[in-house]
Amino acid sequence: MVAKRRLVVIGAVAAGGSAAAKAKRTDPELEVVLLDRDADISYGACGLPYFISGLIPKKEALIARSPAEFRKQGIDARTQHEVREIDVANRGVRVSDLIKHADYVLPYDHLVVATGAEAFRPPVPGLDLAGVFTLRTLSDGVALRDALHGRLPNGVVIVGGGYIGLEMAEAIRALNLPVTVVDMAPRLMPNLDPEMSDLVLGEVQSHGVRVLLEDGLLRCEGAKRVHQVVTQHHQLVADLVLLSIGVRPNTYLAQQAGVALGAGRAIAVDSLGHTSVEGIFAAGDCADTIHQVTGKKAYIPLGSTANKQGRVVGANIAGMGCTFEGVVGTAVAKIFDLEVARTGLTEGEAASAGFDVVSQLVHSKDRARYYPGATALHVKVVMDRGSRRLLGAQIVGEKGAAKRIDVLAAALYAKMTIDDVSRLDCSYAPPYAPVWDPILIAANVLRRC
Repeated sequence: MVAKRRLVVIGAVAAGGSAAAKAKRTDPELEVVLLDRDADISYGACGLPYFISGLIPKKEALIARSPAEFRKQGIDARTQHEVREIDVANRGVRVSDLIKHADYVLPYDHLVVATGAEAFRPPVPGLDLAGVFTLRTLSDGVALRDALHGRLPNGVVIVGGGYIGLEMAEAIRALNLPVTVVDMAPRLMPNLDPEMSDLVLGEVQSHGVRVLLEDGLLRCEGAKRVHQVVTQHHQLVADLVLLSIGVRPNTYLAQQAGVALGAGRAIAVDSLGHTSVEGIFAAGDCADTIHQVTGKKAYIPLGSTANKQGRVVGANIAGMGCTFEGVVGTAVAKIFDLEVARTGLTEGEAASAGFDVVSQLVHSKDRARYYPGATALHVKVVMDRGSRRLLGAQIVGEKGAAKRIDVLAAALYAKMTIDDVSRLDCSYAPPYAPVWDPILIAANVLRRC
């Protein structure tokens, strides 16, 4: 009897679970072992702010697939099993069973590294104090929710004004707690252009959030528990601190195994998910990808990308020969009453990438101006002067930004010019859009440049 081929997957949140499931569906004869050091797997980490605020009452709502459901599919899902080492020469991984406190070696024919990313912790004193949190895993979310539902009269300091920091500011204000956001950057959400970031700043401040910009964290202070945050310009009394300064790809295992790194010091992969080491694939927040606008490698960790990369890797291991062609950097966030969306390159990013940049910002409405409830919608589009190719877009408004950005993401993927975008057949009805959709207005204004 011919022995079954074995696929071992390290990491079971997004990319890893997708890779395992796709490989097993495509090749039922493949033995698939899915390993994760945590008890919870296959969950939507992007939903954590809404679980913490109480909008989502139970953590189970965030879980897409339990270990038992993986096992029903024929996947050997092992939670609280941590991989300590990849032995490339012998094609095996050394695993620690964290419950039984026992180590074992698991051979593989194919290996997927889906170890994700870790919250960045700056090298400053006091981060080991009780009451200092990061938010990356479901267990992080449970611990943070429990802490926030205690007595916190002095409120919360959030270090970092990006997506997660601002989503958490909203969650904390929903709990009627005072919150201060501190960031060493000159503006919130630095992956937006300044005029769009200014809209976000105004929205956040209007909901009672104190914002301190160009003010870096120096240390946290307290006797066993955090009591004060010291920044470059302030001393802030706080009962709880959330570090939301970004993430770093978790590549320790891969590096120790000799796997090459790429953009953002993430694992370098090709369009099939192969790494530099035969038999080892990588996907998700630990891996890089191609930016479709620049054509260069980039590190853009997003849950949507992780699931797609994982699916492609699983299909390839099962023999399908699929490719992942990259991303255009599309992202959206709900910041209090605003939808904040972007795709492609900002004006600043495009200039840094060497494009001859032209941009336009238009102010329109999300629906016909006479229709009740019409609200402001701000659309910025960026193009290359010579080729007239669309390079990117940002949309901010109370309604209508989140899904309109997808139209422009599709245009970027198709490498449309701004003239092509201006001719798109966008839908029109007064409750949903003006007769000239804001996307078309922005494109037509930019065409005249």
